[in-house]
Amino acid sequence: MRSTFRRSTLPALRGFPLAVDALTMLPSAADYRRCLLQKIAAATQRIYVVALYLQQDEAGQEILDALYAAKTARPELDVVVLVDWFRAQRGLIGAGKQAGNSAWYQAENLKHDVEVPIYGVPVQTRELFGVLHLKGSVIDDCVIYTGASINNVYLHQFDKYRLDRYQLLQSKALADSMQKLVQDDVLPSKAVHRLDLPSPPTSRSLRGEIRQFRHQLKRTAYDTTAGTEDTSGLRVIPLLGVGNKNPLNRTICELIAASQTQLTLCTPYFNLPVVVIREINRALKRGVKIDIIIGDKTANDFFISPDEPFKVISALPYLYEISLRRFARKHQLAIHKHQLNLHLWKDGDNTFHLKGLWADERYTLLTGNNLNPRAFQLDLENALLIDDPKGEWTAQRDAEVPKLMRNTLRVGKYDELDTLREYPLAVSTFLRRVSRVRIERLLYRIL
Repeated sequence: MRSTFRRSTLPALRGFPLAVDALTMLPSAADYRRCLLQKIAAATQRIYVVALYLQQDEAGQEILDALYAAKTARPELDVVVLVDWFRAQRGLIGAGKQAGNSAWYQAENLKHDVEVPIYGVPVQTRELFGVLHLKGSVIDDCVIYTGASINNVYLHQFDKYRLDRYQLLQSKALADSMQKLVQDDVLPSKAVHRLDLPSPPTSRSLRGEIRQFRHQLKRTAYDTTAGTEDTSGLRVIPLLGVGNKNPLNRTICELIAASQTQLTLCTPYFNLPVVVIREINRALKRGVKIDIIIGDKTANDFFISPDEPFKVISALPYLYEISLRRFARKHQLAIHKHQLNLHLWKDGDNTFHLKGLWADERYTLLTGNNLNPRAFQLDLENALLIDDPKGEWTAQRDAEVPKLMRNTLRVGKYDELDTLREYPLAVSTFLRRVSRVRIERLLYRIL
């Protein structure tokens, strides 16, 4: 079975050269929180924080206070925060009617003599059909790249944490490119407005501007003119993608297609796009050893205890397990031979948010992309591709995956995974109903 990507374009991608010591991996969410606060406090030029959301809780307050303190101490600092437009203006799912984080941003703005502008970025006319899923904050010449948003659990403020990846890249060229995208392609849009100021426009009034903005984003890419096509040394390649068949999607598929010996993938939501499944199948036929790290359904951030009232959103972790069971059943022989290894992560009541890809001994993809249809078709995504042709970064790279697997169990047979019969009654009743009316496929596409 021949891959669609017979001629890889990976070597032709322009990237920024990196020194080996310019790449640092932070081991935990608590370390990430401490690092973020230290970097903000020490900033002298610019702070660009980009996240799906900045939550009104203790961790969010600590970060926002740090941003205001940095701006107060150094008024010349260029400080910008980007969050998703819709996510900032609603409450938590299942928590009833709430004002949303934007009301908190506005209250904080009134309390201070300096401004920390917080921009809401709408990627689609409704949150259900696309959100700002960009990752990577720029502080001076350092890029802090993680899939984590900013709240108590992502930053391990108290007892619980949500496992993610946290990388520091010291590169002025990369930081400049990521800032330039925000300054030149995001902030000037008429669809983007500050949420820390009173009376932002309604989403309905911005529909035309949002559609135009999304159309523009499909033609947007990171500026790598200061980079190089020289593939002889360690480098980082920033990638952007929104909508079907975008450059980031293609690169993900090409990485799988180019793998010859070893492939590792992480996703919190096992709902792989068809194009990814096809390339995985082809890689298995080539003899590639594949490891996939997935969160156990109880470690999913949508999981709700069966003791609590049923909500439709709480069925998602079970849908993902059904998808994983089907995949495991189809590839049981490869699992038996240890060519395919499915690792389920679980650590008490903590949750799992890992994303990424490692191909052979050369490529490492840092991304917030969930490797699901929503990420491939709806959300605005990005990634940093680390190209290491000489194995200069091997030690750190090889240390990361075992650490991520620390709390995993390997699935030896597909029937080790639960079925509808073993699910809570409310969940199994709902899943049978959606299967009968054939909306399961739609749920997989948008969630």
